[in-house]
Amino acid sequence: NQVRDGSTRSVQVAATYKNPRITAVDLSPDALAVARGNAARLGADVEFRQSDLFGALAGQTYDLIVSNPPYVAETDPHMDRGDVRFEPRTALTSGRDGLDAIREIVRQASSHLPEGGWLLFEHGWEQGEAAGQLLAESGFVELFLERDLAGLARVSGGWI
Repeated sequence: NQVRDGSTRSVQVAATYKNPRITAVDLSPDALAVARGNAARLGADVEFRQSDLFGALAGQTYDLIVSNPPYVAETDPHMDRGDVRFEPRTALTSGRDGLDAIREIVRQASSHLPEGGWLLFEHGWEQGEAAGQLLAESGFVELFLERDLAGLARVSGGWI
C-alpha cells in the first residue's frame, strides 16, 4: 500500500504501520527537512518529494491519500494573533474561504487512487459540510466526518 501526504503525517503513518510504502509531499523544503529528520529518528522508511499537491506525482497511484492542507481563510483575523503570526502563510491559508487547497486535492485525488482508494483530509471545524459536498461532487462515496476531542468536525473523507 502507498500513502501520499504532507510530510509530517507520512512519517507518523510509516512509524505506525508495518511495511507501508509512503510518499511524503510538501511544498516547503524546510518542512521536508524536519520530516526527514523525524523519519530518521523513528526509523520510518519514507520517500520525500517537494511538490505543490500532486505536481510531482504524475502517473502515481496510492491506496490512501492523507492530507493536512492549508485551510484557513486568508482574511481570518486569527492570522494576526498568537504563534501563527510566525508561520508561513502558505502553510495555513488557502483562498478567500480557506478551501482552495482542499478543492484541488479532492479534484485531483481520483486520478491518483484506484477504485476503492481512500482520501482523508483535515479541515477547519466549520468546513465539514463544504468538504462533504466537494467529495460527493467529485464522485467519492461512503463519506464520513470525524470529530476531534472537543467534538468539532475536523477530518473528512471517502473512497472512490
